[in-house]
Amino acid sequence: MLQLLSNNKVKIIQLIFLVGLFAIIRAFENQLFYDPFLNYFKAEKATTYPEFDSVKLYFSLFLRYFLNAIISIAILYVIFKDFVLVKFSVFLFSIFFIMLLISFFIVLNYFDESHKMILFYIRRFLIQPVFILLFIPGFYFQKQSDKKITNH
Repeated sequence: MLQLLSNNKVKIIQLIFLVGLFAIIRAFENQLFYDPFLNYFKAEKATTYPEFDSVKLYFSLFLRYFLNAIISIAILYVIFKDFVLVKFSVFLFSIFFIMLLISFFIVLNYFDESHKMILFYIRRFLIQPVFILLFIPGFYFQKQSDKKITNH
């Protein structure tokens, strides 16, 4: 185990740095991003959506998703060292962003506040790096499956 850590110390340092960037984004989210829904979802008794500037909100969601996606893709590259996987990840992040943003828009504009938990979870996927938690084990499993196929 110690030998494995010793052999991969550069990779471990890179991963710690990249995860630290996630932490910085989270720690300074109030200063870096416009999101009137942060306080709305913290308040348990809020009944109506807060007033918001649509352009600022969507730009802020895009910026945060973009930063999280770039860091996530960097983590995937550090772990797997595979440009095909990186290109596929960029494609997936792009498709998911489009789907989530359209869903966010529809729920925000065409559903009332009784559907706020749907909005909460869509927003959560947009502002938090959730996809990296799915991609790492998925790509690892795929790599292991590929190794088994080529060894037989």
